[in-house]
Parts: sequence; structure tokens; C-alpha cells
Amino acid sequence: MASRCAGISEAIIERFATRIPRRVQWGWNVERLARPACVLGCLLASVPTLAGTPPADRIWHGGPILTMNDAGMRAEAVAEAGGRIIAVGEAADVLATRGPGTQVIDLGGRTLVPGFVDAHGHIFMGGLQAVTANLLAPPDGPVKDIASLQKAMKQWLQANPGLADLPFAVGFGYDNSQFAELRHPTRDDLDAISTEVPIVALHQSAHLAAVNSRALEILGYTKDTPDPAGGVIRRREGGMEPDGVLEETALFPIAQRLLAAIGPAGIERLLKAGAEQWTRYGYTTVQEGRAFPPVDAALVAAAAEGAFKVDVVAYPDMLASRDFIEAHASRDYVNRLRVGGAKLVIDGSPQGFTAWRDRPYYAPVGDYPPGYHGYSNVTDEQVINAVDWAFANGIQIMAHANGEAAADLLIAAIKAGTAKHGQADRRPILLHGQFQREDQLDAYRQLGLIPSFFPMHTYYWGDWHRDHTVGPEQADDISPTGWAVQRGMRFTSHHDAPVAFPDAMRVLDATVTRRSRSGDIIGPAQRVDVITGLKALTIWAAYQQFEEASKGSLEVGKLADFAILSADPTAVDPETIDRIRVVETIKEGTTIHRADQ
Repeated sequence: MASRCAGISEAIIERFATRIPRRVQWGWNVERLARPACVLGCLLASVPTLAGTPPADRIWHGGPILTMNDAGMRAEAVAEAGGRIIAVGEAADVLATRGPGTQVIDLGGRTLVPGFVDAHGHIFMGGLQAVTANLLAPPDGPVKDIASLQKAMKQWLQANPGLADLPFAVGFGYDNSQFAELRHPTRDDLDAISTEVPIVALHQSAHLAAVNSRALEILGYTKDTPDPAGGVIRRREGGMEPDGVLEETALFPIAQRLLAAIGPAGIERLLKAGAEQWTRYGYTTVQEGRAFPPVDAALVAAAAEGAFKVDVVAYPDMLASRDFIEAHASRDYVNRLRVGGAKLVIDGSPQGFTAWRDRPYYAPVGDYPPGYHGYSNVTDEQVINAVDWAFANGIQIMAHANGEAAADLLIAAIKAGTAKHGQADRRPILLHGQFQREDQLDAYRQLGLIPSFFPMHTYYWGDWHRDHTVGPEQADDISPTGWAVQRGMRFTSHHDAPVAFPDAMRVLDATVTRRSRSGDIIGPAQRVDVITGLKALTIWAAYQQFEEASKGSLEVGKLADFAILSADPTAVDPETIDRIRVVETIKEGTTIHRADQ
């Protein structure tokens, strides 16, 4: 009987505790009250309004409910009042919280899970992607060679003639690894679209771009322009004239000009559009994973205007927005926005051969010197200084490190910062971590560093990694979630949207199956079970962002943030997980997205 009433009794404790002055609450020992309170809860279960327990606003039942709480992974019903969970457990007990105005919702066999917590994505770029030309490869877009890229860009230009206010016509998402030509488009390829309109085709990684001659002219890139620190302006064969392909920091002037042209109001609209796109995939907490000063200001302005239906966690760029981070970093939301910490980018794209490795790439496609192993975007001193500053100021750090050498530098910086500032619960984040050594996972565990992996690489670029970046043996260990599980570590899984669509079920599918485009299994030993994959999208992602007390699992007192799925991912063939759809997204008890039926 005690276990059946746990949800209701805890709700009573929660409501009663809120009536105690804060000074007394700090000393309130709920565990000491648990046993008698459970008995009291059982006695009062039929009269839920007693002892300050309100009637439920909404109750969900009639389908599988996966709580992500190891103490009770499955439940029959969950009740919400005032935006928080007041009961979860067996249907009879939860339905006892019903009052005259309670809405009782039958799931009809569909599955309810905690709302997904975005471990890493970019809502601004997601909004920008929605208004630019779709250059993604199948199944996400139509582009599979240079000719289809040219066609897609021409069609977009015809449909969007009003470019007077923008410095470039932008297409997003081409992937040279999926092209029949296995190369990047050049200025000549894009000049065939237009020599008058400046064109920028962003690579799917967003770490490279191809531009036409008019765009190079606007950027001021000529044969005499040196490569920027941490970037490359690729040159025509046999000379120094730019060929139109830009890497890493060479893209920064494009971003600066676009942000200036879009302006504050436009940036706000794109942020809102991106956040709303995430809700279609069940996310109730979303992320702006690398904000620059114009976006920083727009985030605050959009939040003040009530633009966000979901919680937004921002990680501004550490090298560009340090003052803003110091002024705004907080564990508390204001108007559904908080600055969770700082973003540091150490290296680049693994599929684009700009990630910084500790050994040469296996068989890179392109004009690379013998022994080429990528490069760092920043200096060792910048990384050491960034971690030191973050530790000194209590700022959580999220570091993009794809290659082994980049991860080694991050490990060294965190060790130095810990030696100087002492141990603390800082939860630094290693982001992406495609190419890892097993000893690096041991270091992460020792240092309390949370790996946030990008398992969809196994689908999108698993074949490419096997054949070109790291080779068949090491390809099995990209995004090594299995190594983390073996060590009893929490990890998170992300989509890095708009690099991939923010589709939580496709993230889960890739984490569980690791099946590539060609049908190969990329690292069978690195696969995890469905519940572990779901934890990486919910409770562990909440933990990564210091929000595990209020999000990530279905427990009394936590926010009523839910996603309703078309099927139970634990009960279907794992190979079909990516066919499951989010049919409804609920934020604090209120539906914020419902799929067309």
C-alpha cells in the first residue's frame, strides 16, 4: 500500500512544505516524514483537497508512461496541477486526485515520456535554416550532386526575389560526402547560378561554406588575403586565387554581415521560429548553443516580450561574449530564458576534415598534405585561459572538441583549472567527441566531465568515417556511448540542429541501432538499450544543465513537461524507432504543440 500511495503522499508533503517559512524549510527533513506521511496520504487519498493538496488540473492515463525514474520506470497515470506533477503511479491512486474541474485524458495507447531536454542545438540557426534554400541530401532534402544543388538554389532564388536587404543569398546543408562528385562546390559552380547575386552555400556541418565570385568580392577575399587564424581560404590549384571554399573562421565575416543585415527584430523572429520548431519534436527545453553578441541581445529582448513557449538555455561564445556571460549566467529562468554557461569551440568538423586529431586522417578526400590531421581553431593559451576564467567565476563550460587532440587539450585545461581552483560540482561538457580514445573516457569520469555525443553521425556519416576519416576499425568507436555505459557514466545525446533536424526519435534510433545510410552497423559494441537512450535525452540531459531537480523524469514536484509519442519505443522493433512520431508536446501542463491527426 505504501508504494501505491507514494505519489500522493509526496504531493502532500510538497504542498505542506511550501506553507512553511523559508527559514524552516531549509531544515525540513522530508525523508523522516516519508513513512508516516505515506500512511496519511493513503488515508486522505479519497479527499485530495485536504492538507493543501489541490485537485489535479489534468490527468493522463490509458497508455504506457515511461518515467525515467529508476525507482519506478513505468506508471499507469500521471496528474498535474499548477504546472507541476502532483501524482504519478497506479491509475486508481492518481485518479483519486481528480476534482470537479479535472480534465482526464485517455492516451489511447500512446506513450507519455518526460519532455525532451535539448543537450545541444542552435535555435537561431534552426530559424535561419527554415527561411533559406534546402541543400540537404536525401532523406532530408533534394541535393545529391552539384547539378541538384544548382537546381535547388535557382528555384529558391526564383521564389525569393526580394534580397535587397540581405548581403547574401543563402542555402544550407550541402554534404559533399553524399555528392556523386565527392567534392565541395566551387565559386565556378555557384557562378553558374548567378554572377550578380552573392551566393553562400553552407555545409551541413556549418563549419565550411562555398561562395561564388560576387560573394568573394563582397568579403574582400583575394589572392593576397592571408588565411585567418583558425581558418582556411582554399585556393585554386596551382595558384593563390580563392576557389570559393571557406573553412572555420574564414566564415566569420559572412555571419557578421548576415546578423547586421537581419537586425535585432529579424534575429528575434528567427529565434522564436527555431524554438517553435523544436516543440514539434517533443522538446520542452531548448538550447542556443553558441550565441554571439547580436543574438545575445535578441535572446533577452525576445524573452522579455514573451516570445518563448519553452525554456531556452543559452551558451554564448566565450571568446566573443564574456562580459554578457558574467552579467547574465544563472541557474534561474527569467521570462523562460537563462544563460547556462559559456561555449568554447576548440576544433572543427570531423566529416569536413577540420577536426583536430592526434593522428593523420585515414583517406581524406581532397588536396591534403601527407600526415594531415586537422587543426585547432584556437591556441592552447586561449583554452587554458577560458577554463581558468570559467572556474574562477563559477561558469559552466561547454567545449566543442571533435578530435582526439582537441579533447586532450580540454582535459589538460580542466586538470589545470581543477588544480588551481579545487574540486567543485562544475559539470563541464565535452561536446560531440566523435573521435575519442578509451583513456579519454577514463579522464572524463575522473574529472566529472560530461560527454555530450552526436550519435546521428553513425547514420549521416558513418560510412564516410569508415571509408575516409578514421578507417573501418576506429569508425566503430565514433560517439562512444558504449564506453560511457561501461564506466557507469552519464552521457547525453544531441542533434546539433540545424546540422540535423531536432528529431528526438531519430537521435534515439541512432543511439540504439547505429545503422548507417548504407545499412552497416557502425560499432555494435557502442549500442545502448532504449531506456539508456531515453535517459540521455531526458534526465541525464537535465542533469547536464543542472536542472535534474525540476526536469527530466516524471516525479512528484517536477515540472509537468511531457512528450506524447505515437508508440512505445521500448516495445517496437528498434529498427523502426525513427518512425515514431511526437503527437503532442506539453509544457508545464499546457499543450504547446499537437501534430495534425
